[in-house]
Amino acid sequence: MAAITAASAAEPLARFSGDLSSPEPLPDEGIDAAVALMRDGRLFRYGEDRNTLPEAALLEEEFAAYIGRRYCVGMNSGGCSLFVALKAAGVQPGDKVLVNAFTLAPVPGAIAHASAKPVFVDIDQRTVIDLADLDRKAAQTGARYLMLSYMRGHIPDMAAVMEVCRKHDLIVIEDCAHTMGADWDGRLTGTFGHVGCFSTQTFKHMNSGEGGFLVTDDDDIAARSVLYSGSYMLYAQHRARPPLDVFERHREITPNFSMRMSGLAAAILRPQLAELPKRNAEWRKIYDMLAPLVDCIAHLQIPERPAQEGFVPSSLQFLIEDLDSRQMARFIELADDRGVHVKWFGASEPVGFTSRHTHWRYVDADNHPVPVADEVLHRLCDIRLPLWLGQRDCKVIATVLHQAMAETLGQRI
Repeated sequence: MAAITAASAAEPLARFSGDLSSPEPLPDEGIDAAVALMRDGRLFRYGEDRNTLPEAALLEEEFAAYIGRRYCVGMNSGGCSLFVALKAAGVQPGDKVLVNAFTLAPVPGAIAHASAKPVFVDIDQRTVIDLADLDRKAAQTGARYLMLSYMRGHIPDMAAVMEVCRKHDLIVIEDCAHTMGADWDGRLTGTFGHVGCFSTQTFKHMNSGEGGFLVTDDDDIAARSVLYSGSYMLYAQHRARPPLDVFERHREITPNFSMRMSGLAAAILRPQLAELPKRNAEWRKIYDMLAPLVDCIAHLQIPERPAQEGFVPSSLQFLIEDLDSRQMARFIELADDRGVHVKWFGASEPVGFTSRHTHWRYVDADNHPVPVADEVLHRLCDIRLPLWLGQRDCKVIATVLHQAMAETLGQRI
């Protein structure tokens, strides 16, 4: 650990040669299934007259069983699933939707897509939703909905969250884009609220390039979601769906948004579902190798992870302590120059995928201050954790971060 915690005049500059944005190859079984589907040519999400079962319908059934919910609808993206969840749960134009301030652009984007208004709720130093602020803003605004974002895989005390939600009779939609297979105290995320939404974007826990799932136990939410997703009158082809008579209540008053997952994406994903527990265990192993090395670097701090949090980290977050904005930007620049791409939520302008609530100027948040989120996000960084990282890779990454910090502070390396 001395090579990481203390600078030395004899220490050579470390460089990381890997690409942290490089995913694992897709399973051969998924590639073969996709090729077979392309040779067949029936790529649309439904078939008018065929004996085979659509890949998306089979995947929906399998994913519902994995999560432990009755119904599942595959979507084109995680953002689509969030939007459809809001609509299916009853959100109307102008409704207020509570959402924790640490989230990413597709979340307020889904709320805006539903013509609703986000109400940002503060977070704590662990980067999860602040329960006192949730209680206060639910009472102040009269909002009926909470979109709870488990941003970067950080899960709040769900027993306490749900107690506040019951107190205010909130309809809860879980944004599980970063927690597929994660749990709180043994219960999977996506099973606490009325609806759970997941992502299969390349950098998430399963990879179809883009895609998502909506899961629920509610008959009417499920039927509306199937119809919104673009089922036409072919909803009977879904396997993880409510009884057909439920659709009679909704089929002529529910618009078709054409957002359902394609058969090609489903074919790629089905073999990955069986690998998910193994992949998630590997992510924990990588996190457990790298986090202690980063946490002992001066001015860097890893957020607390409670014992009840069964997290599945596809990225690692750390806070920068006691540096000004110029120094933080210099640290990020030096690390990037040496091969470790660090995303910084405190940058003055949004970069790549990374933005924060002050960048979303289509949202009027002036009346809903989030002072802790402003302070924490200014200091918050993260790096991706591809599954191919090994112990040596983790040591090199940590050394790069240590040296970048030392140089930022004008210390000898």
